[in-house]
Amino acid sequence: MTPTIPDEDPEPCERFPAGPLFVPVRPGPEGCSARFFRTPPGVRTAVGFTSKERLTAALGSDQNWIRLSEPALRALAEPLGIH
Repeated sequence: MTPTIPDEDPEPCERFPAGPLFVPVRPGPEGCSARFFRTPPGVRTAVGFTSKERLTAALGSDQNWIRLSEPALRALAEPLGIH
């Protein structure tokens, strides 16, 4: 049996800047805010996609988004206890 190799490593061993991410947002009375999700065990997490196509495939074409760098997304999430 030939082992399969995934197309992408979900957690790369070497961390490097991903460039601007497509971050899902939700509209509100004061503008928009980043959407945060939960992992299967229930831990809150920030999500950013490397392309609009990936965001759309996961969340649908009606999902609003903004472009943020990874450090900016982390800075938004950290005060909420999301690491």
